[in-house]
Amino acid sequence: MNARDEILARARAAVPGAPVPVPREYRRQGTRDRDALVAQLADRLADYRAGVHHTGDSELGAAVARVLAKTTTLVVPADLPEQWLSGYAGAVRRDDPVVEVLDQPGVSVLTGCAVAVAETGTIVLDAAAAQGRRALTLVPDHHVCVVRADQIVATVPEALSRLIDPTRPLTFISGPSATSDIELDRVEGVHGPRTLDVVLVG
Repeated sequence: MNARDEILARARAAVPGAPVPVPREYRRQGTRDRDALVAQLADRLADYRAGVHHTGDSELGAAVARVLAKTTTLVVPADLPEQWLSGYAGAVRRDDPVVEVLDQPGVSVLTGCAVAVAETGTIVLDAAAAQGRRALTLVPDHHVCVVRADQIVATVPEALSRLIDPTRPLTFISGPSATSDIELDRVEGVHGPRTLDVVLVG
């Protein structure tokens, strides 16, 4: 008996005649094709006020450069592919550990991702290849994330099954950082990037 079953057994014993709960069956896999997943993710990201930029693999460097046109300093993970920077002419700092640098105006960060969830419009980072440390995407005001079409799945269970190690620290990003008060007045950039741009490749 696992801990969950033990807790439920104790609850049932404490309340005589309580109905036995039926385990809920979650949908673990989507049925949409690749193009539909890309379109759904783009739609969800736009709802969250993220910038969405479509490009092909050969034009990726130029697309990234356009998104970073107003950036004065770009911070990237140490292992970011050079192709992604091929069109960018500004200053590049690789995996700068100084938080004060990341917090300066005009600083952007460029990363990849582990996986993206179309149904929730969520990008998942797990600090693996081309993602860098968590501070890179939590401190700067502008985050640019490259998402390839083959990294997009329909559901959260599918996303978790794609992770190399789901027990390591994960960052789930659903649009720019935002919060609302009791009157639902939205404020962006309170606890993370005020601007999120997603470059969808393929």
